[in-house]
Amino acid sequence: MSVTSTKQPIVEEISNEEIQKVLEKYDSDAKVRKFNNKSIVFIISFMGVMFSLLHIYATFNPIPTLIMRSIHLMFALGLVFLIYPTFKNQDRTKIPIYDWVFFALSLSSFIYLFVEYDNIMTTRGGIPNTMDIAMSILTVLLVLEGARRVTGLILPILALIFLAYPFFSHAEFLPRIMMTREFDFGDIFGQIYTKTEGLFSTAIGASVQYIFLFILFGAFLGKSGMGQFFNDLSLALAGHRQGGPAKVAVISSAFMGSINGSAVANVVGTGAFTIPLMKKIGYEKNFAGAVEASSSIGGQILPPVMGASAFIMAETTGISYGTIALAAAIPALLFFLGSLAQVHFRAGRSNLKGIPKPDLPRMKEVLKEGGHLMIPLVALVWMLGSGVPVANTAFYTILITIAVSWLRKSTRMGIKDIITALEEGTRQALSTIVACGVVGIIIAVVNLTSFGSTLTAAITQLGAGSLFITLFLTMIASIILGMGLPSIPAYIITATMAAPALAEFGLPILVAHLFVFYYGIFANITPPVALASFAAAGLSGGNAMRTSFISVRLAIAGFIVPFLFAYQPALLMVDTSNLAANAVDFPMASIGTIMLVSFTAIVGILGLSAAMEGYFTTNLNVIERLILGAASLGMIIPETYSTVIGTIIVAGIFIINYFRNKKEANTVIVN
Repeated sequence: MSVTSTKQPIVEEISNEEIQKVLEKYDSDAKVRKFNNKSIVFIISFMGVMFSLLHIYATFNPIPTLIMRSIHLMFALGLVFLIYPTFKNQDRTKIPIYDWVFFALSLSSFIYLFVEYDNIMTTRGGIPNTMDIAMSILTVLLVLEGARRVTGLILPILALIFLAYPFFSHAEFLPRIMMTREFDFGDIFGQIYTKTEGLFSTAIGASVQYIFLFILFGAFLGKSGMGQFFNDLSLALAGHRQGGPAKVAVISSAFMGSINGSAVANVVGTGAFTIPLMKKIGYEKNFAGAVEASSSIGGQILPPVMGASAFIMAETTGISYGTIALAAAIPALLFFLGSLAQVHFRAGRSNLKGIPKPDLPRMKEVLKEGGHLMIPLVALVWMLGSGVPVANTAFYTILITIAVSWLRKSTRMGIKDIITALEEGTRQALSTIVACGVVGIIIAVVNLTSFGSTLTAAITQLGAGSLFITLFLTMIASIILGMGLPSIPAYIITATMAAPALAEFGLPILVAHLFVFYYGIFANITPPVALASFAAAGLSGGNAMRTSFISVRLAIAGFIVPFLFAYQPALLMVDTSNLAANAVDFPMASIGTIMLVSFTAIVGILGLSAAMEGYFTTNLNVIERLILGAASLGMIIPETYSTVIGTIIVAGIFIINYFRNKKEANTVIVN
């Protein structure tokens, strides 16, 4: 559905066949069956629509926690077995008999919990019997197989490693710090299945209450033409400027990434349009892919939605969503400032111009045709800020999206569009739901064995009492734990495993969780497993590893900013002084403090971006780049002298570079 149109395409977009090929290679969500049998199509569509409607119903008519979480996971798992093929080269037009069996077994797991609910909760007092253990083992195997199909091997293998730990955690060959008491099958699989501390833990709880409904909201926005509107709006804003297409990629990916929560899907969705544009005006193919990849992962740290991870953070920490969104605002803007600065400086160094204005959509026309699509997002922010329950807010914004779509014929959603959005919302959520289920296995083991405390002790011990070293080790741990994972399970794992280490140094819980959240997401562009960068390279025709390394460079602000707010929490716009590490209510920091730390951060990010690209208003020599980079990095040290000296050096080099550019320009005119 198109919101605006121009007389002719600005550039030839990447074909649907190429897009699908890239998606299937790097995004397991795209590896779905395509049925010829209309009856099968109808059955699966009907189940998808009913699944969405069930969650809308449960928003206003609560269902017992274990029952709702189990039907959420097990019904989604059943759909995975029907929709996703077992193997890559399998015939995708039919459903094998054994997948119908897997579907039935998935539903039987929920049915068993439903029938035995009272006995599990009261009669047996949480102590599993033989049948409970058998159903737990079956369910774990089903979840691991479902996750293999929709997320790949990394997450199931990680879960199996954790699952093996309690069986051997009493063995003498382990380091003493990792040894625990002996656990039996009842301890392990009872924890996983019959309690809300395993498969049906807070990970699935957040998926039930928040994630699914916001994915559904995103599906409705997509049907209304929001994606095309963001592309057109970005073109109108920045397309004509120096290096315009790269800035369009940054802006449009930021908008979409905040809503859809999938780095790879965002790369492919916006990159199919922006990457050819960047290559057309002269950006090198690896750089073009890297711009799209780094911007797409950055969208997930951008309020208001933050790829739905903000709601899980609120559930995990007890901090209100409004506080988290407010705290995330300045760091996210600093990230995108760094991205825009680097593509701007690269364009200046390579003399890359923008797209001629006559070839671009006009801002007035874009807003006239699609501006009304911003109303649901404005309503979303207003309702969340007003304290409306998150789940209710998601439902209301869906209704608002449908209503405002009728303001223009080009965006109008009919009954068919609504039904399709309900089905697509379910399909888009399947991988996240199953991933959250697998993360539940990890959470169960961590809770049972206190492995999180073990890892915290190890990081703290290696940190040797140094906050910087501990932050650095936590960063590395978060990147490793987040490799190859979608952003939501990546955050849940890093929050469980790595964030507690920072609390040992008295860092507020908000700071600790945002810190690991950033690096878990950035694992999507960090070698050797950088799925977002690899997908972008597939679209651009570039080298995957080269694109990945450039992506990291473009996202350098994102790697620096968490250290900034760890040392200067005022960058999160909250006052963390004189608060306990586990505090969840934060007063607003003073405006003067926020402005001061923001100013020094902006100067540091601009200086670092110029040093990375070797350009400000004209080329920087090697010595200038080294001094500029060192001064910019030195500004993260929370000392007045280092901040003042760094600011003076950065400003001085910028001034020298500016006058050198003026002199070079005058010389050219005279000659």
